[in-house]
Amino acid sequence: MMMNCGAMNATTPSSTSWSASHSSKIPMLLPRAIWSTQRMCCGSGVHVHTCVSTNVSKNAKDSMVWSGTSPSLYSKQPINKFLLPLRALVTSTSEDVPIASLIGREKVGVLLLNLGGPETLEDVQPFLFNLFADPDIIRLPRLFRFLQKPLAQFISVARAPKSKEGYASIGGGSPLRHITDAQAEELRKSLWEKQVPAKVYVGMRYWHPFTEEAIEQIKRDGITKLVVLPLYPQFSISTSGSSLRLLESIFREDEYLVSMQHTVIPSWYQREGYIKAMANLIGKELETFDHPEQVLIFFSAHGVPLAYVEEAGDPYKAEMEECIDLIMEELEKRKIMNAYTLAYQSRVGPVEWLKPYTDETIIELGKRGVKCLLAVPISFVSEHIETLEEIDVEYKELALKSGIEKWGRVPALGCEPTFISDLADAVIESLPYVGAMAVSNIEARQSLVPLGSVEELLAVYDSKQRELQSPVMVWEWGWTRSAETWNGRAAMLAVLVLLVLEVTTGQGFLHQWGILPFFH
Repeated sequence: MMMNCGAMNATTPSSTSWSASHSSKIPMLLPRAIWSTQRMCCGSGVHVHTCVSTNVSKNAKDSMVWSGTSPSLYSKQPINKFLLPLRALVTSTSEDVPIASLIGREKVGVLLLNLGGPETLEDVQPFLFNLFADPDIIRLPRLFRFLQKPLAQFISVARAPKSKEGYASIGGGSPLRHITDAQAEELRKSLWEKQVPAKVYVGMRYWHPFTEEAIEQIKRDGITKLVVLPLYPQFSISTSGSSLRLLESIFREDEYLVSMQHTVIPSWYQREGYIKAMANLIGKELETFDHPEQVLIFFSAHGVPLAYVEEAGDPYKAEMEECIDLIMEELEKRKIMNAYTLAYQSRVGPVEWLKPYTDETIIELGKRGVKCLLAVPISFVSEHIETLEEIDVEYKELALKSGIEKWGRVPALGCEPTFISDLADAVIESLPYVGAMAVSNIEARQSLVPLGSVEELLAVYDSKQRELQSPVMVWEWGWTRSAETWNGRAAMLAVLVLLVLEVTTGQGFLHQWGILPFFH
């Protein structure tokens, strides 16, 4: 069905800049901060945060589009016309890899990492417990770390009813496992077609099949070469980083795993196959509008706390922005010159997350006269609650209320053939590095992650962890910037005191409700 965009609002200018009277606090990709974090390249196939520190020339700065004192809300011009490129598109070199000599008699495995999700409504509360029991999600002061699980139990019970409503609205559970299993099977087929007889495993962080379960199957199958592939295109310490930290702890405790050669592909957003697959989906959805050229392409990425980027050096924001650069450049090659913008969704808690926020941006776009919008879930390769409920229901409803008349949404990649084939190429191109930096001595081993940039990033994260704001709530103690996020210090103290009393006396409402049965 074709969607009629109609005429743009009379106040909407035909160029990329808005009038000064419509200036906004919502920044756009143009211009953006240049990421100068140290990066590293490990060969033609596995590019891990490769790059350079760059500066904007005076002429480039002068040519940027501004509106009043704020950047324009969205751009129709490619960013690389204004900024020196961080990195060119990474093309596949799998045909150059001597597969037979690399594999030999080895048994090759690929471990796909993902978040996981409740498959039924009964799974929602225990899934939330696993999520909030992760110290990367809720951080407690060292003195109160024994309360991690009781607090996770309390929060999961409190939030379960609302979360169940969301999952009920999308069919009673998350489709993430089904989709990830399908991706694993298609990846296995693609690898075999490319003469790599590998087995592919799925390891979820917070639900079945857990990463630990996948590792046990890998051991039973006698895998000797393992490629770890997080299904997150862009690296973040809160997603890929958390999964790799768990893997690291598992490897440290198992002598078999220590002797198994392995490598990690930390991010792959810059790969040509992925970029083309995204451009294919966007182009197809644009064709459903009566006037495709009038549609605003709205990239919505999952957010992370701002402190992760500013204080811990998380490359997520920079990688996300560069990813969108590459997608828009690919669309430009196809004569698709639409305006576009980026915003971040799914924030929780009182702390500041990456901005602009998706909901606020949608409202602002409506005020500025945008009539046709195509939502692109850019950080998701599978459909789940953030796409099916948050984007398809909540944000669509908000957009229509805000004056946007036509709404479309690009599906997640799923098993899109170009995408799957490119993942297979990424695996093949990583094979020369499997074990290249692995430590065979059980006493000397340092980390699962042989690609130093990830290890360094996690190390920086650990060094800053006490200063970081938690994604869910802040439990920092003392007069720190993070603690100042909450004005209710008395409330924080009261909650901690109540929890301590519950644990020490064995009495209280948490015990009466059955939330703390294991402390009787």
